[in-house]
Amino acid sequence: MLNKIRKYGGLMRIAIVGGGVSGLSLACELMARNRGFDIKVFEAGSRFGGKIYTEKTGGYVCEAGVNGFLNNKPATLDLAARINMTPVRSDDNARRRFVYSEGALRELPDKPVRFMLSDFLSLRGRLRMMAEYLIPAADKDDETMEAFAKRRVGKEFFEKLLDPMASGVYAGDPSKMSIRSCFVKVYDLERKYGGLLKGFAALGKEAKKAGKKVEAGPGGVLMSFNGGMYSLIETLRDMLGERAVAGKEAVSLEKNGGIYTIYFADGSSHEADCVVLASPAHNSSEIIRDFDASIHDILTTIPYPALSVVAFGVKREKIKRDVNMFGFLIPGREKRRILGTLFDSSIFSGRAPEGYVLLRTMVGGARAEALAMLDDEKLISLVRDELADLIGLKEEPEFLRIYRYEKAIPQYELGHYKKLEALDAAAAKHKGFYLAGNAYRGIAVNDCIANSVALADEIAQM
Repeated sequence: MLNKIRKYGGLMRIAIVGGGVSGLSLACELMARNRGFDIKVFEAGSRFGGKIYTEKTGGYVCEAGVNGFLNNKPATLDLAARINMTPVRSDDNARRRFVYSEGALRELPDKPVRFMLSDFLSLRGRLRMMAEYLIPAADKDDETMEAFAKRRVGKEFFEKLLDPMASGVYAGDPSKMSIRSCFVKVYDLERKYGGLLKGFAALGKEAKKAGKKVEAGPGGVLMSFNGGMYSLIETLRDMLGERAVAGKEAVSLEKNGGIYTIYFADGSSHEADCVVLASPAHNSSEIIRDFDASIHDILTTIPYPALSVVAFGVKREKIKRDVNMFGFLIPGREKRRILGTLFDSSIFSGRAPEGYVLLRTMVGGARAEALAMLDDEKLISLVRDELADLIGLKEEPEFLRIYRYEKAIPQYELGHYKKLEALDAAAAKHKGFYLAGNAYRGIAVNDCIANSVALADEIAQM
């Protein structure tokens, strides 16, 4: 297609709708592959980055959403190297993670042996977890995270550990979340090895031969940048220059004679040979409503629960416990009103003034959306009361911010993979049309960038 366009003296015009990390990284990847592309990125809002935004004020460096990425996958590290950015590692304090259980914050043991010897689970719960080795594999195409976990490792392990993990990563409801789509590594262990413990044992042997190590969790070290995660967005945006246009809300799409036309809320339009919708699924569904009803219908089934992030800056002395930790999560069984709290100033240095602590508390999610939408006064009071009980914080914060998301994190619910198959089949009917973003194959920054790399390769071959 590119060669055909060049015969007529033109460039392949690529329009990307959505200026989050997926859209921006895709544009930069395309720039790196071929200078014969005429690229435009259209962002509906006044700033780029989506839910990646860092506010800097009064000595605080406060993340509105995403606080970093893991170095266990190469995508973000590779991109940072190509654009001359130097990531920073989280502090060793970030290795200390807690779960609120049975009325207290309990530190998660960092090694399997320590975990088994601790009282984090009851003796019965530990024995049931060990019995996982004897549980036969089930031939299931998909399963909810709750059903999978209870079947393999038992109810207690699920409720005390895996449930808060689901709410911490996705702000989700594990009784609806797909194990296959949310935690594919875990899903594949049963499919390939017959069980989790058998799988880890096999992977351990393979890793030992290769001189590596295997971790039960996601592994890796949390990374960010000195100026916060928004530094990545600013660098990508600056690289794109006039190719990146803010304040352009796409409202519809049509195709005529192989040419796509995007229409915007301000009455303007833009023609392109290739269109990528890298906006949230609920926005993309509206843009594509009249273009392809089948894609529209599928996109509307991807839920985005409400979530609020409430940031407190307080004097270190006002917290009645050790603050050298990553933070804590709270299982649903505990019936608290928050999902958990991150100790940002302990995770990365320079996030709060000397002698102060920066806390970010998550409220809402799939199981408590109404709490996220409380008015500011009630939301602040809720968080203050919870932190007073959980960590002894009884003073008013000296720094306060609320970042409210009516539609926060896309939920990969049971059968999500079938939605992807249907979307791929429908999109394939429209040459030069693609969907991108965190609503499909991974919500993390690493996933978004890795998917952009793959998509750039595919578009470059058109």
